[in-house]
Amino acid sequence: MKRFVIAFLAVAFVCGSTARAKITLPSVVSDNMVLQQNTQVALWGWSDSGKNVSVTTGWDKKKTVATPDAYGKWLVKVSTPAGSDKAYDITIADGEKVVLHNILIGEVWYCSGQSNMEMPVKGYGSQPAEGGTDAILAARPQRPIRICTIKKCSSTTVKEQTVGSWQLHTPETVANTSATAYFFADYLQSHIDVPVGLLISSWGGSSIETWLDQKTIEEGFAGEFDLFYLGQPWDKSYGKKDHAWPCLLYNGQVNGLIPYTFKGMLWYQGEANRKRPEQYLRLMQAYAKMMREKFQNPEAPYYFVQIAPYMYDKSGETNHFTSGYLFEAQQKAAETIPNSGMVATVDIGEYGTIHPCKKREVGRRLALLALVNDYGFKGIDPVSPTYQSVSFVDGKATVRFQVNKLGLAPMGVLLSGFEIAGSDKVFHEAKAKLAKERGCVDVWSEEVPEPVAVRYCFRNWCVGSVFNNYGIPVAPFRTDDWSLEEVQ
Repeated sequence: MKRFVIAFLAVAFVCGSTARAKITLPSVVSDNMVLQQNTQVALWGWSDSGKNVSVTTGWDKKKTVATPDAYGKWLVKVSTPAGSDKAYDITIADGEKVVLHNILIGEVWYCSGQSNMEMPVKGYGSQPAEGGTDAILAARPQRPIRICTIKKCSSTTVKEQTVGSWQLHTPETVANTSATAYFFADYLQSHIDVPVGLLISSWGGSSIETWLDQKTIEEGFAGEFDLFYLGQPWDKSYGKKDHAWPCLLYNGQVNGLIPYTFKGMLWYQGEANRKRPEQYLRLMQAYAKMMREKFQNPEAPYYFVQIAPYMYDKSGETNHFTSGYLFEAQQKAAETIPNSGMVATVDIGEYGTIHPCKKREVGRRLALLALVNDYGFKGIDPVSPTYQSVSFVDGKATVRFQVNKLGLAPMGVLLSGFEIAGSDKVFHEAKAKLAKERGCVDVWSEEVPEPVAVRYCFRNWCVGSVFNNYGIPVAPFRTDDWSLEEVQ
């Protein structure tokens, strides 16, 4: 029993101690942080002095005073100027003072998900991130990109603190930073020319439900998840990885970040929920809503990555269409979640690894969404062409897409990834090419003289071949409504 108590206390300390000094700050409020520009940002902490706490901001010399509550917690909102490379100090005092140094004002993005978000710029073992070596070597601390990666913490109780502080843009920091998040920041910062801060909280293999709080699960998913373990010491005999259970990563890696002020959210997750597509759509909708409410940011952009194709079948799975239904759920999430956008990766998956190397391109596509939707850039279209309708005439299907005036590409070649089926619901590989009508593709197969359905890259493993004129791929789709059990 003594050994158990010591171990439990050690875990509590690693996940974020609540012990107080006179002024205690959350780890995310630290030297080198980036604060969101042109808004009211939250700063908070704890004090045991019983006195009011003053916060003086270096950019305008204004003092804001907060009264701690019964638990010593205080919070202020301070106005921030337009972003620039100029560094500031912030002084926090309750009789004694704490000074935060080297604070930048710019754009802050919160990044979360499972292993494809966690995968660092240096890559995983035998799984490199394309462009990682150059990015690491090019990193310089004077470049105004700052990174805060939250330490992993799974908890059955809600933690008021996380572990993780803001780091400068050094080679060592970049090497260990989420590649997806970093390449997003790299591309974004080079175009908006103000500091960019990345607040990253991820864990490989995590399910989306583990990032939701208890209230969201209980109110929106009653009877779908058993939360018997919440509030109790974790017992490994439960048999699953603790970071896959509902609420545990919200408790340990999200709650302690509230109410840090950010511009928007990036999300790269879904592999762990691949076989529960209908539920996953509802979970994504709930996640975006919860995060916006928790961080008091109802209009926060929510951009996410559609999981990449991968040959899951190597593990013995016999149905090759399971990923297609998850692809579809993610597409529906993009259509139903306000102020959201999806990056398709159907063209950059890898047959042999679930962690494709082209994270630079994923980050770039996320940044394109932000640049156009949030920073006023024009002249490009970062949105995947989406399936609109299909017609069948003389054994040929013509699929119409919602796409910009420049239409689809490439012209004059056969397109891969299309399948076609008749009333028997058996899909056959099909031939396809751009139709004469702009924004349409003709699909046919000699094996299916009377087609009734078309699918595109709706399988676990596939390679996308159709794009808009700016290189953004068409996302997987289907024209039928058949269940997984019906198709062959």
